[in-house]
Amino acid sequence: MTTPLQRYGGLHVLADDDPRWTRDPVEQARHACAGGAQVIQLRAKHATDAQIVDWGHTIRALTREAGARFTLNDRFDLALLTDADAVHLGQGDLPPRALPAEARARLAVGRSTHNAAQARDARREGVDYLAFGPLFGTSSKSTPYTKRGLDALREVVAVAAGCPVVAIGGIATSNAAAVANAGAAGIAVISAVVAADEMADATRELLEAFTQDPSHE
Repeated sequence: MTTPLQRYGGLHVLADDDPRWTRDPVEQARHACAGGAQVIQLRAKHATDAQIVDWGHTIRALTREAGARFTLNDRFDLALLTDADAVHLGQGDLPPRALPAEARARLAVGRSTHNAAQARDARREGVDYLAFGPLFGTSSKSTPYTKRGLDALREVVAVAAGCPVVAIGGIATSNAAAVANAGAAGIAVISAVVAADEMADATRELLEAFTQDPSHE
């Protein structure tokens, strides 16, 4: 039986529908899977529900073929419709305790956190993994939070008490090993992969940088 760390550690690539990207979420997911990403998260802030479901079904097939996990952002109903492994909830989304029993039975739950207090709350909510950031700041998504830094990450890892922490925000090959050494079970990226000319290569390089620490292999 796999543990939460095995399921949601490693490299999470967010397949994002922001119009600035030259490739749609399906193509982003295809290249990220080819590069070895362990989790693909569909982040669709601009699309209709019908488009999200269409993308989600295709990404679900891609991740199954690659042996990766599929997470859908924000919407547990669409996560169920697309047979996702997990739903990822932000601080402004429906709280995990409000999810219907069917959703909690079928879906793992990730929760975005930005400080130790939110991490404690998420831990009490019984989530399967925590996302924490923006670690080094971000230009890929709008957030009212300033960069958190590695000391804050270490504090949240301690608060999480064994629940996997996935760091997000400004992570690149140059700092991924430091993030691993601070205790993160995983890293999540958008532009580091989807803005790259060779997305699969960028994915491999990030994964290699993060897993330099033997405890994350």
